[in-house]
Amino acid sequence: MDKELIRTKKNTEITEKDINSRVTLNGWVHRRRDHGGIIFIDLRDISGIIQIVFDPSFSEEAHKTAEKLRNEFVISVSGIVKKRSDETINPNMKTGTIEVFIDKITILNTSETLPFSLDEYHKVNEDVRLEYRFLDLRRPTMQKNLINRAKFVNNIRKFLTENNFIEIETPVLTKSTPEGARDFLVPSRLNIGSFYALPQSPQLFKQILMISGFDRYYQIVKCFRDEDLRADRQPEFTQIDIEMSFINKDIIIELMEKMISFAIKETYGIEIKIPFRRMSFKDAMHKYGSDRPDLRFGLELVDVGDIVKDSSFNVFTNALKNKGIVYAINAKGGAKISRKEIDEYTQYVSTFGAKGLAWIKATENGLESSITKFFTKEQLDKLTERLTVEPGDIIFFGADHPSIVFQSLGNLRLKLGKDLNLIDENKLEFLWVVDFPSFEWNEDEKRHVAVHHPFTSPKSEHIKLIDEGKLEDVEAEAYDMVLNGIELGGGSIRIHNPEIQKKVFKALSITEKEAEEKFGFLLKALSFGAPPHGGIAFGLDRIIMLLEKAQSIRDVIAFPKTQRGHCLMTGSPSLVEQSQLKELGIKIEKEKK
Repeated sequence: MDKELIRTKKNTEITEKDINSRVTLNGWVHRRRDHGGIIFIDLRDISGIIQIVFDPSFSEEAHKTAEKLRNEFVISVSGIVKKRSDETINPNMKTGTIEVFIDKITILNTSETLPFSLDEYHKVNEDVRLEYRFLDLRRPTMQKNLINRAKFVNNIRKFLTENNFIEIETPVLTKSTPEGARDFLVPSRLNIGSFYALPQSPQLFKQILMISGFDRYYQIVKCFRDEDLRADRQPEFTQIDIEMSFINKDIIIELMEKMISFAIKETYGIEIKIPFRRMSFKDAMHKYGSDRPDLRFGLELVDVGDIVKDSSFNVFTNALKNKGIVYAINAKGGAKISRKEIDEYTQYVSTFGAKGLAWIKATENGLESSITKFFTKEQLDKLTERLTVEPGDIIFFGADHPSIVFQSLGNLRLKLGKDLNLIDENKLEFLWVVDFPSFEWNEDEKRHVAVHHPFTSPKSEHIKLIDEGKLEDVEAEAYDMVLNGIELGGGSIRIHNPEIQKKVFKALSITEKEAEEKFGFLLKALSFGAPPHGGIAFGLDRIIMLLEKAQSIRDVIAFPKTQRGHCLMTGSPSLVEQSQLKELGIKIEKEKK
């Protein structure tokens, strides 16, 4: 660009202090309005919008050129800043008290007709937005999301640097250790038949760094997981990855609370009260049916098994006889829910394995339901007392194996919270979930698997339970940070003792040979004086999604993939030339019908 065309200020940097001064602006035509010969343009740049005016009495030549302008033309303009008349002030714009009268204009580029409006008031199909992402990213909302994301990351870096953390990069091409989600594999041309894997996280490397003597490490890092996608998942995502030596769980938790609250205050101006509430995994599951409960509203789950065990309602009594549980939710004020809506809720919980949804409504005339006849008056009185039932409430019951009851009622609780307008969308309710189980039984593999990962340290007092084979009772030194029902990040104290690591591998049915093949370099490092260490990893995309109140993490990632893992803008993944495959020693077999 010629020097005289380059802007002297960004749009929203111009204030009433600049009235009567000359400015040069660059940007896009956001809107064009022709009012009786005077043309008004909303000029947009990365900072925002300012109104520019083409008045033939001020500059006939500039006005003539402005007649050619259409949305998304790129222009450079120069003119005089003037104060708007009182009746034309726009209080909704940062620059709403001023405008710029233009006497020089250069059209830097034209634009074809847009496939959709960039106005934030127009809804656009997401696939179209992703195909034309270069246009979607011009929208003020999308730019705000990414600008605030950058500010948040800078504030995280500032906090960690001030607290003596060192930013260290770890490899992107690494060894496949398929213990968890699927790896993305990268064939090696120099080693035909061998593959690198893209890291699901830098877990092993950051532990190696602790063993290497770096007390405090962090990295804003890309991670990759080949898993089925949904609104809050992407095949590639960004973690705030952190590890520390010579610490314990409380030190990590307290420091991370300070980091998150600092970054939110500096980025959004919101004060976050610390310390955050802590809740055991067991309490979270029993009260909310979830290990990431949304605490912005009540509707806690309540165990009523002891009350209904002697009833004549076979659905409940059979569940209890088969080592199941019976829990209930009192949806306060929910008696207005129609029978049709109850049927919809029944269908909803069936997707989580529930075989039905029993219910009782509380009215001014008493309890109403087809199941009340199966309970004595004493049993019904105990139910209403334990659940603090009042006229206008409705009770929903779940009876089955614990996993089904917690999953179905936990999700029903969230749906009721939304449907009954119980959730304050402006509230930020943080929580630490602690005391996770170390192991869980995988029915498909017929073995115990790690709830977090194989390097998570069991509580020291629970090591003996591993030797006794009581794996279901072993709790881990693990912790998750939760915000409004979404896990922001999780971490643990790691195993630094090789003998305990061997015990855990054995409990997970990982043989010495398998352990050596998958994690040999870490096991070797652990044998050379590993310090006690632990850490945490936060999902940056999820954090920004929540803080920006976006509907999906795709709205806070510049170039995301669809739920099928496609980039609609570039057309990836795509086929490659046979010559490329031949170099890699790869042959693609056609899928058999």
